[in-house]
Amino acid sequence: MKGLLATIIGVAIVAFANPGVAYVVEVATSIPATSAEDDAQLKHAVESAIDDVLHHASGFVPTVVTVQNARVLGDRIYILLLIADDDGEETMKRLGQAMTEFRKGMATGVPEEPGPPTEPGQ
Repeated sequence: MKGLLATIIGVAIVAFANPGVAYVVEVATSIPATSAEDDAQLKHAVESAIDDVLHHASGFVPTVVTVQNARVLGDRIYILLLIADDDGEETMKRLGQAMTEFRKGMATGVPEEPGPPTEPGQ
């Protein structure tokens, strides 16, 4: 009887739960390298490329846009953008904090999840 009650409660929680939705998108775009003849032209070309991505590549309203990387290959400048909404921004912050803690643990030699204690001589 307790198992049945627990199952009913579990199903009710799952059925009425509101899942969190966070949008995080990484998009690559490019512009011709000839549009980078001076700083003003480069700025205008990059802004136009980012505006184009925001209006045509994402189906949500972003709150943060970050340039992750930019490289010149041949006659094109490739730009990698990270785009997120409010919830996605919060998720990225938490992931960043978790990665920082993980790296600190790796730098100090402390394992991420310690195993069971062992006795000396084993």
